[in-house]
Amino acid sequence: MSDRAKRRVEAIGNQLSGSSIPAIHKVAPSGPRVAGKVVIVTGANSVLGIGRASAHQFAEHGARAVYLCDYDDSNLEAHKREINSLWPKVDVHTRKFDAADEKAVKEVVDDALARYGRLDVFFANAGIVGPHAVFTDIDADDFMNVLRVNSLSVFLAAKHAAPAMQKTSADKPKPSGSIIATASVAGLRSNAGSTPYSASKAAVVSMAQTVAYQLAGTGVRVNALCPGLIETGMTAVVFDAARARGTDGKIGQLNPLKRAGHADEIARVALFLGSDESSYVNGQAWAVDGGLSAGHPYVRGRLG
Repeated sequence: MSDRAKRRVEAIGNQLSGSSIPAIHKVAPSGPRVAGKVVIVTGANSVLGIGRASAHQFAEHGARAVYLCDYDDSNLEAHKREINSLWPKVDVHTRKFDAADEKAVKEVVDDALARYGRLDVFFANAGIVGPHAVFTDIDADDFMNVLRVNSLSVFLAAKHAAPAMQKTSADKPKPSGSIIATASVAGLRSNAGSTPYSASKAAVVSMAQTVAYQLAGTGVRVNALCPGLIETGMTAVVFDAARARGTDGKIGQLNPLKRAGHADEIARVALFLGSDESSYVNGQAWAVDGGLSAGHPYVRGRLG
């Protein structure tokens, strides 16, 4: 190293070791990632689902309370007991309701405010696949029902959660919150779902963008999660059929990771979006799909 280079390295070292260097501005605590936060999760009943996995992540990382909500409540109490046994300090509430029922959505938000004086995270995860058919074979009622469950539910979650998240108290001095909506890669690209399903998820992506802008300056963020092929209760039929044929090794082969995803992999992104670590992430559609939406599928050696 030349003398000039040595002098430069020494000068940089002296500068860095001096007392004038500013501290890093940290936006999130180094402890539990959602400490003290009150969280609502819809679509939480499925044993294999993203909702259940996300509830575990929020509870494990310090949430004060987690609401487990679903139209089907057959597993909710079991999920509650499981979370209570693992993280006994977390308050767990179960609610049976249709996520597209405005009165019910308002009631669960009001309950959170009445009990805790705050709402911090609303994970609008409820959804259905709808009919597996060519669009010409789908009737109007079936089409609209998919949009009602998958899209209207997100609208209602944002409508009632956003004002609640702006409520302040001694425990929460500044308005803030994170609304997370489950969309899909089917809402970003074609050939990942039926026409009604894809349309409903594209609507979720659009709402995350438009609502984020309409909440400008409120401290409330809105983002959409776009999972790829994940083994959940909703997709179990695909995985079960593949295993029965002995072709389960081919599942997910269109993405660069060459595999399907796990609910926990989506849940950990939901945890990030619900935490203060993502405080500058807003109005985005986060694809968690093994890279599927990063390119166009092709058959290797047949590019011509």
